[in-house]
Amino acid sequence: MSFRLTVILLVLGSLAARGTHAQTSYPMLMSLHPVAAQQGQTSEHVIRSRYNLYGAFKVLVSGNGVHGDVVSHTAKEGEKTDNLESLKVRFTVLENAQPGVRDFRVATPRGVSTLGQLVITKSEVIVESGNNDSPVNAQPAQVPATLCGAIEKAEDVDYYKLTVVANTSLTFHVRSMRLQDRIHDLQQHADPILTLRSKNGATLAASDNFFSADPFLVYRFEEGGEFLLELRDVRYHGNNYWEYSIEIDTQPFVLNTYPLAVAAERPARVELIGFSIPENQFAEFQGPPVRAKATELELPLGETISNPVALVVTDLPLTSEQSQQHATVEDAQAVSIPTGINGRLSHEGEIDCYVFDAKKGDRLTVEVTARRRLSAIDSHLRILDNSGKQLQLSDDLKIGKRGFSDSLIENWTVPADGKYVIELRDVHLRGGPRFVYFVELTPSKPYFQLFADTDKTQLAPGSAGVIFVRAVRKNGFSGEIALDIEQLPEGVRATSGRILPDGQDGCIILEAGANTALAATNIAIHGRAVSQDKEDPTLAFKASADCYQETYLPGGGRGHWPVEMHTVAVGHPGDILEISLSTHDLSLQPGESKKIAVRIKRAKGFDKNVTLDVMYRHLGSIYGDSLPKGVTLDSNASQTLLAAGENEGSIVIKADAKAPAVDKQQISVMANVSINFVMKATYSSKPLLISVASP
Repeated sequence: MSFRLTVILLVLGSLAARGTHAQTSYPMLMSLHPVAAQQGQTSEHVIRSRYNLYGAFKVLVSGNGVHGDVVSHTAKEGEKTDNLESLKVRFTVLENAQPGVRDFRVATPRGVSTLGQLVITKSEVIVESGNNDSPVNAQPAQVPATLCGAIEKAEDVDYYKLTVVANTSLTFHVRSMRLQDRIHDLQQHADPILTLRSKNGATLAASDNFFSADPFLVYRFEEGGEFLLELRDVRYHGNNYWEYSIEIDTQPFVLNTYPLAVAAERPARVELIGFSIPENQFAEFQGPPVRAKATELELPLGETISNPVALVVTDLPLTSEQSQQHATVEDAQAVSIPTGINGRLSHEGEIDCYVFDAKKGDRLTVEVTARRRLSAIDSHLRILDNSGKQLQLSDDLKIGKRGFSDSLIENWTVPADGKYVIELRDVHLRGGPRFVYFVELTPSKPYFQLFADTDKTQLAPGSAGVIFVRAVRKNGFSGEIALDIEQLPEGVRATSGRILPDGQDGCIILEAGANTALAATNIAIHGRAVSQDKEDPTLAFKASADCYQETYLPGGGRGHWPVEMHTVAVGHPGDILEISLSTHDLSLQPGESKKIAVRIKRAKGFDKNVTLDVMYRHLGSIYGDSLPKGVTLDSNASQTLLAAGENEGSIVIKADAKAPAVDKQQISVMANVSINFVMKATYSSKPLLISVASP
């Protein structure tokens, strides 16, 4: 058995059905209570899920410094173990574990769960208790602290009583809506509003949307005494799974820095931007190595350290924005190629221009990083000629399946020798201390990005599973990409396929040995390409795949959210034990079709419908298709629906008359089983290699 998970709409328009068709299903995590854990402490938490958590044997947590354990569950006499939807776990957090949000999941014999999120905090965690739904029943809490609770029902309003010393500034950071993005089957998210009141109920300050829908509030208490903190959903809605944390701290809160980018492995000095930060407060530190464009660092802040701050770490030559006016083509600040420009839109209506020399035929890329690093800018980017005529425009950009408010002009071809201008402004002409940016101006080079769909692969002893990897090709890269995978569980081996030249998808097929024990590890997926340009061997490069967890969208849609881990797990056998093919090596002539017999081995007692496929798809969208160009599945000639109790079907593979030659391209034959109304489990065959002869 191996199965991967994807949202699928089985009965279009029917939103009520939730009947279970598969006999095995991975758990879908719905909440963690409390949602925060303190540095240097070990604490117990309760996970709630849909589908069975019984037998959970491992907790996996992203990043370093946090370890999770399952608190043993032993079935009592007469207790059912086929639908355990609550599990106690224990998190141990090291003193030096970086604060912030971690992904975690649980491994069970039925496969690994979807992702949950855990907040790591510096302060004591205080858990909501009793009836605190009115000011008179407000729960006492000493500050600093992290308050954890839930907006668990309609019209739920939670109150906390705070005792504050005079002349104290406090920051209140709410995490709730953002913690729900990765909850697979939570279709409506919380929209919390935070209100600070006097002891008598008068409103002193309030915050609704700051970090997306989550509030953030800073307040200076001129007088000491008791105060009320109120949290509710702005619509007075509620949900049993709407957990929250409110981090209350006396320390300054850093949003970002100026400059926004620092040089790798070089001394850096940045101005700290945020709340309750002393005037002209700078942090000095050593820039870390370049591992990624963005790095979260805790920066020196007086005698303490700051909250983690997102910085850009680069090996580009850095240019700093000059203080004199450069809002027009005539006044533009001169820069060279390549460079990274640190700047700030300091006041409303500010426009920054930078002029550079370029030759006809040069290909250039201009990328703005701002909102992705918590800058307030919604950037608007243009390339102008020396007379001010617009040549290129970019507002928002897209990376993989996600859009961002930053801007990107990629692989722009210079039309003639001369001077050209980068013009940058906020789309709403706003400005201020928080409107910092980093602009990369570089020659365009061919490269590719990789994305894995999805974030988990389930196996059982003696079975196979499949991971689809999609390439996004950039700046003319058209070469072949060889796939690779690392850190597999012991006893699991991989047959890594490839993404063909000019192709989009490839697959990796995993096989677990017959005696493989229960296991779960986080793996890494890479793609390697070697340039065909013999005169420029520097174009040999490698990329790591980013992973997406699927999410269920209202109406049966399939959404995606980037996550930090892809987990391969070995569990107990599921509904399908094996998929056998009549051949694993198929050769076709252009215009030829061939049939492959497919036989499935069902688990005892499993007699539901099974569908066969060679593409990973949902409704009309294809998320993985490693078939060679010009080769298709002939659905009309295939028998892909195996009705209840049937074990034998077939797929017919057809090569177009103009299909190009290819040698042994790897694909997977998959068997899909409905879990419920919106979910399916996908089981895989061992690799099928397809070749097409030269015309």
